[in-house]
Amino acid sequence: MSSADSVHLLIIDPQNDFCDIADAALPVPEASADLRKVASLIHMWGHRLDAIHVTLDSHQPLHIAHPSWWQDAEGHSPPPFTVISVDDIERGRWTACVSEKQSYSLEYVKALAERGRYQLTIWPEHCLIGSWGHNVYTPLLKALNEWGRTRLKTVHYIPKGSNPNTEHYSAIAAEVPDPDDPGTRSNIHLLNQLEQAQTVLIAGEALSHCVAGTIRDIADHLGETNLHRLVLLTDCSHAVPGFEHLAECFIEEMKTKGVRCLTSKEAEPLLAAS
Repeated sequence: MSSADSVHLLIIDPQNDFCDIADAALPVPEASADLRKVASLIHMWGHRLDAIHVTLDSHQPLHIAHPSWWQDAEGHSPPPFTVISVDDIERGRWTACVSEKQSYSLEYVKALAERGRYQLTIWPEHCLIGSWGHNVYTPLLKALNEWGRTRLKTVHYIPKGSNPNTEHYSAIAAEVPDPDDPGTRSNIHLLNQLEQAQTVLIAGEALSHCVAGTIRDIADHLGETNLHRLVLLTDCSHAVPGFEHLAECFIEEMKTKGVRCLTSKEAEPLLAAS
């Protein structure tokens, strides 16, 4: 059940490593501008926001989507943005550096295909736990902290991605849940919190992957009659370079399903009315 006029803000992975700033590991074009817009929205309309949820991509160097997991016949790691297929593994083009993980790695990539998930893409090491890149982009962090002081509330931070055996784009569940790790299965606590809102504003990075995965999972949970409650802030999220087509297709998919796709300015009347 939603509360009348309740508005939540969900910010996906607003971390330094995704910003188009110096030393970022996986910069998304315009991400820093996206997050400054979110910060401005919080400064201006924070008194209308009943809750703020922030997801945090959280990895260690050894991860199935990082170079150090894999090697070729010469012992070289795959360069970032390499796509590894079932055929690549079966033919020995890429093998797991930890031999005990070889069988699992093959089954994992098969599971991605069977579940219709993203292909396994090798990313630069990013959002390493405890690093500068893992931190929330400073202008947004300042806005979040000020909202907490002013509203006497706490921001709900949601880490994801610390299990090295699976990717975790969506804030709701991993690409292939690990049966031994409840943290990779559906985040019922977050879903229950979002269900309390009449409106959920969604922003963050990257539109092509983590934002898209999160919204799809929330939409599946809410059901088609409730999708008007989701609002994607289209000027506060951009795609990973080279994956713009995924973002474009995602936006059209969501519009067709009834998710509202608005700029942060266009969303202001929703906040004013709450």
